Amino acid sequence: MQVTSTGPQTIQVAEGEGVTLGCRYTPGTLDTGELDIEWSVLSPDTTQKDQMLMSYSSGTKYLHGNHALAKGFSFTAPDPSMGDASLSIALLSPAHSATYQCKVKKSPGVDMRKVSLVVMVKPSAPKCWVEGGELVGEAVALHCQSAKGSTPLKYTWRRESAGPVPATATQNSVTGELKISNHSQSFAGIYRCEVNNAVGAEHCKINLRANKPPNRAAVIVGTVVGSLLLLIILLVIIGLLYWKLNSRYHNDKEFSNEIREDVPPPESRPVSRHTSRSTNQHPQVTYCQVGGTEGSFFNKGCAHPHSSNSCTPVKCTPVEYDSKYGYAV
Repeated sequence: MQVTSTGPQTIQVAEGEGVTLGCRYTPGTLDTGELDIEWSVLSPDTTQKDQMLMSYSSGTKYLHGNHALAKGFSFTAPDPSMGDASLSIALLSPAHSATYQCKVKKSPGVDMRKVSLVVMVKPSAPKCWVEGGELVGEAVALHCQSAKGSTPLKYTWRRESAGPVPATATQNSVTGELKISNHSQSFAGIYRCEVNNAVGAEHCKINLRANKPPNRAAVIVGTVVGSLLLLIILLVIIGLLYWKLNSRYHNDKEFSNEIREDVPPPESRPVSRHTSRSTNQHPQVTYCQVGGTEGSFFNKGCAHPHSSNSCTPVKCTPVEYDSKYGYAV
């Protein structure tokens, strides 16, 4: 018995695709026993048993072991006894990565073949961006990064317009960075970044410009003028606030004075210190009735009723002095 399939011992396949693990065989002239075919996954730990996946014996196909892992497994040939025991696997996932062994036995002959299968993830479409202001005379860096993909990933930059990438630019195939230390118009153009691994490739593009740096003197002058204008505006606002507060203070003061002028004087009281003082300063007047005629004399005339120059009053009535109207008549 001899397994005749050839090819790489390690196969790298993208996730989601299918693969065929070859196992063609040729029986020997002395191999007259019953044909047995076994496909198994070899354990990386030599102390553990190998896992049987599929087998063929006496014209019958058998599925063994972990059905989740063996899902999509099948013999490539409708009849494996015709010299082709190859195994087909559909819809690969990273869980299918393992070392597979094909064993063909027909007594007294036996032979086997091992194949390592590596299921990899294709790189996703990368993102391209520029770090820096794309200003002439300054450093510029182009970046390229893929979010998904089995390692190792390799990044390559090239320019699609205006010739190849200048020799002074340096690129890192691992990080996807393209550095330009002194940017100039000769570096401008459309750049393409391609990322690839063993099972696939993707790319992105970016247009690198060469912009003239701004006039620094004009920037400084503009900054100074802007600062002065801002200061003037602040001073005007402060002046207006001060004028408004000052006007309000004067208006409140004038209004207070007007209120004081409009207040009427207090009414005179019937009895006060001023009135008492005024009364004491004027002689008391007494009315005397003489022969049916009233006359007024000062208090001193009535004080001496028996004098020859005075009248003989019948009745004397003292009269108070009024500060407003004087003596009552």
